[in-house]
Amino acid sequence: MTTPSPTADTGAELLPIATPARTRAALRTLIRPDRGLALTGLGILVAATAVGLLVQPLLGRIVDIVADGRPAGDLTLPVVLLVAVAVVQGLTTTLGLTRIARLGETVLARLRERFVERALNLPADRLERAGAGDLTARVTGDVARVAEAVRSALPEMARSVLAILLTLGALALLDVRFLLAALLAVPVQLLTARWYVRRALTLYADQRVANGAQQQQLLETIGGAVTVRGHRLEEQHTERSAGRSRKAVDLTMRSVNLVLGFYGRLHIAEYIGLAAVLIAGFWLVRDGAVSIGTATAAALYFHSLFGPVNAALVLLDDAQSAAAGLARLVGVTDLAEQPEQPEQPEQPEQSEPTAGKAAPVSVPRQRTASSEAAVTVHEVSHAYGPGRPVLHEVSLTLKAGEHVALVGTSGAGKSTLARIVAGVQQPTTGTVTAPASTGETSVVLVTQEVHVFTGTLAEDLRLARLDATDADLRTALSTVHALDWAEALPDGLATVVGEGGHRLDPARAQQLALARLVLADPALAVLDEATAEAGSAGARVLERSAEAALAGRTALVVAHRLTQAVAADRVVVLEAGRVVESGPHDELRDADGPYAALWRAWSGSRATTAPHP
Repeated sequence: MTTPSPTADTGAELLPIATPARTRAALRTLIRPDRGLALTGLGILVAATAVGLLVQPLLGRIVDIVADGRPAGDLTLPVVLLVAVAVVQGLTTTLGLTRIARLGETVLARLRERFVERALNLPADRLERAGAGDLTARVTGDVARVAEAVRSALPEMARSVLAILLTLGALALLDVRFLLAALLAVPVQLLTARWYVRRALTLYADQRVANGAQQQQLLETIGGAVTVRGHRLEEQHTERSAGRSRKAVDLTMRSVNLVLGFYGRLHIAEYIGLAAVLIAGFWLVRDGAVSIGTATAAALYFHSLFGPVNAALVLLDDAQSAAAGLARLVGVTDLAEQPEQPEQPEQPEQSEPTAGKAAPVSVPRQRTASSEAAVTVHEVSHAYGPGRPVLHEVSLTLKAGEHVALVGTSGAGKSTLARIVAGVQQPTTGTVTAPASTGETSVVLVTQEVHVFTGTLAEDLRLARLDATDADLRTALSTVHALDWAEALPDGLATVVGEGGHRLDPARAQQLALARLVLADPALAVLDEATAEAGSAGARVLERSAEAALAGRTALVVAHRLTQAVAADRVVVLEAGRVVESGPHDELRDADGPYAALWRAWSGSRATTAPHP
């Protein structure tokens, strides 16, 4: 389970954070496939630590030999054994830490893959409510902290805990009174750990939230720099950024002071324990209960605990920070795993995610093989929050092979409806019947915001179909009228594109997206203003490319230009989240309704008139 979503001072509804119990359960799930590796690594570390505990008795033996005035030759065996112990301990420790490190990297890779998969599948409106900063902070800062803990804290913690337990056992073997003396430090150490943990968990969680709010503010300020300057809001945004930065710095300084207090208390515990062991050794040697060498070994044992005990307790700092980060990552994965609502009896089959692999839709989505209706939207409503309705009981049917254009003024709900039909966003209420497909992908969504992934052009195209041959890639590019410029690139299909590679202008990037659509070969294609980024010069080329990509398949097109509506089989007009008109272009243009007003405004043939209410 997850805790309720915190709200940063940005007003955003942040993504949820998993409870400690849920975080531990998720961690066990991540480790379970590699239990054998974990047990083997732990066993080797136990052996290495046990061998290392022979050092103190051997040093004590040397002290006894010297104290008794024995010949120097008697020192040979203890010295040789010390060398052997060092070699064996070094080899076994290296082997054990290697296996623990392999376990940590494997679990970390599994966590990253699961987080990225679930983050990509989150509903679009949920991400919008949280803001980009929160998710960015989790992808970067939280993943980095967990990775750092796995790579450094996990192996060291394993060694430290084993060393503490086995050393305490060795003290008991020397004389149980040495163990009792050493344990006088434990209450102080436990109280210190409890004092630290109770404060650290909340502090680090608050620090992560503050960092997310700070990053969100920076993203908004930088992303909207032109608007900020245009409205002379530089000082206001600078103060907001500074305020959130001050809050993040304040929390960081509080964590530094917490760590300093933590170390100070540990030093007190060390003094109490070492003094007790030395006093116990003095009395035991005086009474003849143990030799000077044994008392020396006991003192060395306790002194050797300084490192492991301090490391284990200090690593609580990394552990608490990593636990806070892991809880935030698990919160995201749990959010994407929320169960779907029960299906209606008349809709027994649930559709697969759309647009490749999208998030499960929490309302019924079923497939249909009907040749009459490829897509049916029934009374779909959607709101981005209380009092923010976007769609109102929209019903729409797309016949197989039909091209439908969605038009309307800005804010009418066109893009929201397109994303719902594509399956990448779940409606608040209503049902969507998606098309059947013999392949993996039944629906593909292409928006105006196209990303060119870093890699060769061929690799970028194969994102849509991994088994596509070079001939398939060329056919897809040719279909969308992009083959000429693709083959003219420096290395043709092997040309590296994306960040750091050959730059593709918006029109070519959009043709690349349309070529991926052709390769995916979906039953339904949804285009959300897919030609908007090309500008006037490239609009005609892109419209030809889009028309070719949509040939032979059912399509829903959010029309950026009404020339797309002219070419569509049917035009659906949205106004304030409701369907107000539906029909062929010619019919609606002559009907003198909302579409006719839009047409006149767009074409400029008559003075602009407001759409009918």
